[in-house]
Amino acid sequence: MRVVIVVLGDFGQSPRMQYHALALADSGRDVEVIAYAGSAPFRAVSDHPRITMHLTRAPTAVARRRPGFVFVVRQLMRLCGQGLGLLWKLLLIAGKPDIVLVQNPPAVPSLAIALVAARLRSARLVIDWHNFSHAMLALRLGPDQRAVRMLRWHERAVGRRADAHLCVSRAMQSELRAHWQIPGAAVLYDRPAEMFAPTPPQERPILLRRILNGVAQWPGDGRPPAIIVCPTSWTADEDISILIEAAARCDEIARQRSAGGFGELLILVTGRGPLRDHYEREIRKLTLHRIHLRTLWLVAEDYARLLGSADIGVSCHRSASGIDLPMKIADLFGAGVPVCALDYGPVLAEQVRHGDNGLLFADAEQLAAQLYELFEGFPDHTPLLDRLRDQVRSQPRISWRDGWNTEAAQVFAA
Repeated sequence: MRVVIVVLGDFGQSPRMQYHALALADSGRDVEVIAYAGSAPFRAVSDHPRITMHLTRAPTAVARRRPGFVFVVRQLMRLCGQGLGLLWKLLLIAGKPDIVLVQNPPAVPSLAIALVAARLRSARLVIDWHNFSHAMLALRLGPDQRAVRMLRWHERAVGRRADAHLCVSRAMQSELRAHWQIPGAAVLYDRPAEMFAPTPPQERPILLRRILNGVAQWPGDGRPPAIIVCPTSWTADEDISILIEAAARCDEIARQRSAGGFGELLILVTGRGPLRDHYEREIRKLTLHRIHLRTLWLVAEDYARLLGSADIGVSCHRSASGIDLPMKIADLFGAGVPVCALDYGPVLAEQVRHGDNGLLFADAEQLAAQLYELFEGFPDHTPLLDRLRDQVRSQPRISWRDGWNTEAAQVFAA
């Protein structure tokens, strides 16, 4: 069996689709990947003898400062070029597939092109629903815009024609069944790969000094700081402004209440994305004393080791649809790290249990209070942090491969 995976984005920043490729290849399928180049994929993917990658450079984004009519025309031309290039690869470059697996978002032009190619090549089309494209667009334009309504109609009309569906949460499964007339979507939860695990204590200082060389320095008194990691894609559904404000508030609380009992916090915001420059400018405006806020980008293996060295993680994911779940939280749990997560709706209860494996916050003030409570006596007396960490590390670990075998393997059965 041959499976062609379509990702209209940076394949190296699409861990879920890389995990699909590995699981399919390890189960005996030949896998071809059509995606954009950028970040390096996992070595296990790039070195796998059954995985062939057709990676091309992403088209240049259209500048928004152009006049409205010019912007729309250029954007349509860009989408047409993407669609034709994708169709060419699916029909003439990739081998004849038995299954085409496509990631959504983005819905345009990938869903329609994947459907056409699958039908022309007598293949089954499987959509992996990570979120909804129209909900992402609504973050920028507002939910009542005509473009958002048209995209929703297109996404729904084309999506219903697929042969099988995967999705990331039970809430999304219910939405697809109730409002999209897609009754059979299988829930495949994001789970950590094997590389996400607690970093041994003796390796932690050496690793941090190597990773943070040129990014941050240890405090002058030599006492190691608490490490907080906030993974982000720097997109509109990641509200990093909350973290920035919380860092300033927590720093103020520490200066007012503590006389040496509150140490140094090093907050590391990782990842690449379109809003990184904007938020870095906001970070540079801060004047902090006990808290150090830094941004960095790491290769996948170092990223996993950094998570395993963290004391706590922060998720600022503000879901566009309200029914997706952030993979970063699954990775943090795999690394044995509890999380403080922005509470954006009931779906989050499928992943985070407040007071058990993490804490939920609604705004910057609440996050600042949580950080102060977690680290007031660090590293000697941190009862709340210790309890959360113990709960995370005691919960049963289900690997991506185990979850895939249980929840998704039947979708790809011959």
